[in-house]
Formats: sequence, structure tokens, C-alpha cells
Amino acid sequence: MTSLPSGRRAPRGSLSAAATRRVERPAPLRQAVYDALLELIVNRTLAPGQHLVEAELAEYLGVSRQPVREALQRLQTDGWVDLRPAQGAFVHTPTEEEADQLLAVRSVLETYSAKLAAEHATAADVKLLRKLQKAGEEALGTANVERLVKANADLHAAVAAIGRNKVLSEMIGLVDRRVRWYYTPIARPRSRDSWNEHAELVTAIADGDAERAGEVMHRHAEQTRQTYHDRKAPESSTESD
Repeated sequence: MTSLPSGRRAPRGSLSAAATRRVERPAPLRQAVYDALLELIVNRTLAPGQHLVEAELAEYLGVSRQPVREALQRLQTDGWVDLRPAQGAFVHTPTEEEADQLLAVRSVLETYSAKLAAEHATAADVKLLRKLQKAGEEALGTANVERLVKANADLHAAVAAIGRNKVLSEMIGLVDRRVRWYYTPIARPRSRDSWNEHAELVTAIADGDAERAGEVMHRHAEQTRQTYHDRKAPESSTESD
């Protein structure tokens, strides 16, 4: 390798010129605090509109206030938290438009994923879906919202994976947490109908009937969307009284 003549500087774009720049490595604690707070928001332990006090959250999580502060800033960027001047941090309260847009996108993505699942499902895939269906039906008997939400998410994730379209699965994964956020308050009122619809879906996928699978998933997603709006309507009326 030829050295540079004396008195000449390294080209601006060379590695030597950028040697002092370093990529900041991810901080495990910072990420863990972010994930913990996000999960508390998604499962509604921290409810929409709730005031988030750094000191209380830090004590609850057993950490200092600094990673909590950083996590709240990141949660604001991601749309989960609102930081209000002179007031502090609050869990974001989704608007009707936000919910409708997300659930509409979910309907389109998952309708397509159901069709692909019916086209690609193997005997092992169908066995997995039936196992997840059984887990969901067992969760119905407990009336445990957390179990119902998890069972619902697990079955939908499996359908997406069975479709063998990695990009589609990733896109569905991106909206999964927000879907769970919206689904949690309606998990009980939707529970029986939802799992009946899931049973129809699994049967269509097992039969390799792509069109039927798509129709069932579309109806299922739209019913969830409508149930969410029906539930929000009385709340909005009460708030305006």
C-alpha cells in the first residue's frame, strides 16, 4: 500500500479520516426498559391517557430515571406516548381515524396472507393451526384477556408464516403490537365469535380453498374493526356529556 506524500491529508471520504467516528452500540438496559414500557401500554396496564411519572416507572422497573426518560422519548417518536410541555408524558390515546386506518390495513394484509396460507399449508402446518385453535378455545373458558389476546396473536402470526411470504409476514408483524393494543379491550366481547371464525378459517386453509380462506379472514378482520368502533362510540358519547 502506497503511503501519502508528506504534508498531504487523507481524502475526506477515507476510513482514516473517519477513524474517530464510532457506531453507538445498543444499550441492553435502554432496550429492555423500552420493551417493558411498550408491553405495559399494549396490554393496557398503562391505559390510554394515563400520566406517566418517570420516578414511579423507574421504581416499578427497578432502574434509574435516565433509561426511563430515554424510553419515553423513543415511545413518543413511535407514537405510543405524548410528551406535553410543562405537563409531562401521557400514554397516547388513539383517535378513531388512527384505529380505522390501522385495522383497514390489517384487513388487507391478512386477507392476502390467508389466501397464501391455503395455497401453501402442509399437513404439519394444519396440525399447528388446529393446536393454536384449541389453545384459543381453552382460553375462552378462562375469560383471561391476556391469554385470549396472546392466543389470537399466535394464530394470526402462524397463518402469516404459513403463507411463505417473508415480506408480507414482516409487514403484518409491524402492525401486530398496535393490533393487540386495539384488540385487548374487545377481546372478551369478540371472543366466542372470533374463535368460531378462526375455526372456519383453519378449515378453509386445511381444504386448500384460497378464496374461501380469504373471504373468512376478510369478514373476521372487518368484524373486529366494527366491534372496536361500536365499543368506542359509547365511550365517546360519555366523554362528551
